[in-house]
Amino acid sequence: MLNNKTILITGGTGSFGKCFTKYVLTHYDPKKIIIYSRDEFKQFLMANDFKEYASKLRFFIGDVRDKERLTRAFEGVDYVIHAAAMKQVPACEYNPNEAIKTNIHGAQNVIDAALDTGVTKVVALSTDKAVNPVNLYGGTKLVSDKLFVAANAYAGTKDISFSIVRYGNVAGSRGSVIPFFQNMINRGESKLPITDYRMTRFWISLTEGVKLVIKALEEAKGGETFISKIPSFKITDLAQAMVPGCEMPEVGIREGEKLHEIMVTVEDSMTTYEYDKHFIVYPQMVWSETKRPQPTGKKVEDGFSYSSDNNTQWLSVEEIKELLKEVELEK
Repeated sequence: MLNNKTILITGGTGSFGKCFTKYVLTHYDPKKIIIYSRDEFKQFLMANDFKEYASKLRFFIGDVRDKERLTRAFEGVDYVIHAAAMKQVPACEYNPNEAIKTNIHGAQNVIDAALDTGVTKVVALSTDKAVNPVNLYGGTKLVSDKLFVAANAYAGTKDISFSIVRYGNVAGSRGSVIPFFQNMINRGESKLPITDYRMTRFWISLTEGVKLVIKALEEAKGGETFISKIPSFKITDLAQAMVPGCEMPEVGIREGEKLHEIMVTVEDSMTTYEYDKHFIVYPQMVWSETKRPQPTGKKVEDGFSYSSDNNTQWLSVEEIKELLKEVELEK
């Protein structure tokens, strides 16, 4: 499905963009992959890392806030993966207008540019923080998700669909708990602080995130939110997996932090269907009978929710130890 296609990734020099690029180049034969981002140095580094694929890669300096530049970059593009965002919770809290410009206005610019240039599929990356948001980052991503779902209403007769992929913190990603603990271990610390002993998270790798995006590209009709079925773990078990027997002082939850990652709310259960390896939340509104998504999975029960604390799959300390061997920490 990706063979001979031109794919553009906004925020393409980030961890997802690099993993997606590598995966697609090694499993498919795309016509071209365009990396759209605003940091020239990161583009330089990525170009060096992908020298053997230079003929397939193009690098565009640009910001999702700049609709004119997006429109130029989208010419001739088949698929767009929207990964660009301000993601750091404290940065968004202290710079709310900037977060809104990137995460909300930027999302609308991506939608408008895609509608105007012949793009056929757009997949936007979402986050658990957009579900019942408690911080500005989550609030902006909730609005972004709503924009991408509603964008299907403006497709008209155009052959284009907009869909969403949602997951939580990726194992080993910058600012997440694994590199935080690892840095303490590297400094010789014997205690690993736990913000709250009840805290749980989902475990997902970058490659699993990439595969979910490709599934969305293959299957989405418009307006769906794709969510992987993945195991949960306790933060206390993670600490014990990294330093067996370590002390774990409870230090209190941080501002804007949640006890658990929520992927599907009770309210979403009315339009959520379960499949072997994922859930899909279908749009409540349908804008075109010819593009109406047709669920083939099993409808979840009303009142269902999918959260890292009510999951049916849990990682043991030993299983976490094994998974940690495969984690590459972001630099």
